[in-house]
Amino acid sequence: MLRSNCRLARELWGSEIGPRHLQALRDVTERFGLSIGRGEIQLLNGNWYVTHVGLLRLATRRRCLGIRVQAVREYCDQAANRWVFRAVVCKSHASKGFVGYGDADPTNTSSLVRGAEMRVAETRAVNRALRKAYGIGLCSVEELGSLPSSVAPPREGKTIAQSNGNGSTNGQPRLRDRLCLVIRKYELDPNLVKRYAADFCGTQELRDAGRDLIEAFVSTLAEEAAKDRAALLCKLNSYSQPEEVKS
Repeated sequence: MLRSNCRLARELWGSEIGPRHLQALRDVTERFGLSIGRGEIQLLNGNWYVTHVGLLRLATRRRCLGIRVQAVREYCDQAANRWVFRAVVCKSHASKGFVGYGDADPTNTSSLVRGAEMRVAETRAVNRALRKAYGIGLCSVEELGSLPSSVAPPREGKTIAQSNGNGSTNGQPRLRDRLCLVIRKYELDPNLVKRYAADFCGTQELRDAGRDLIEAFVSTLAEEAAKDRAALLCKLNSYSQPEEVKS
C-alpha cells in the first residue's frame, strides 16, 4: 500500500509532493493503512487530510464497538440552519468513549451543502471523535469550512475551461488527472461518467461547472466506485442514450 500511495501521490499532485509530504504519507500509511486510491486521504493546499470514508473504514478494521451521535439541542437553531452534534466512539466494551463535537451553519460550510448543515455537523462530530479514538492528528476534509473558491456561487466562478485546461489552479490538485485515475482504476465508461458529472453539477456541459462542483463530483465518484462498483455501473448505465438516427 505504501508503494501504491507514493505512486498515486506523484501521479495526482506531481511537483506538490516533496520529502515532507512523502514522510507524512509513509507515517499515516503504516500506522493507519489509509489509501489514496480508495479516497481515504487527500492533499489539499499542501497538507494531508483524512476523509470521512477513511475514518469509517479504519474504525471497521479496528473493530470499533459503536458510535453514538446526538444533537446538542441548546446550541441548535433550526431556523438559522445552525447545528451542533456530540459523538461518542466506543472502541471496546471497556472503553469509556471518546467524545467529539461538530458544528455547522451557513457561515462555516461550502455553498455546495446549503440546506444540509445538520448532516455536515453530524459528520464533523463523528470525524473528531474517531480521530481522538485512534490518535489521528490529521484534520478531516469534512471539518474544513468554506474555501475562498467556494464563497461565490459555483456557476459564477472560474471554470475548469478557464484554468490551464487540466483543472489545476493556484497549485491545487489536477482534477482531470484525478478523474481519469478513477475511470481507469474501476474501468468506467468515460462518456457515461461525463454525462453523470454534468447531471451532478447541474450544467448542460461539464465545462460550464465550477471547480468546487467538479471536485465534489470526483470525490463522490471515487467513493461510490470503492463502496459498490456494481451499483455505480447501474447508475452510469442509466445515462446511456441511443444514438440519434440521422435522416
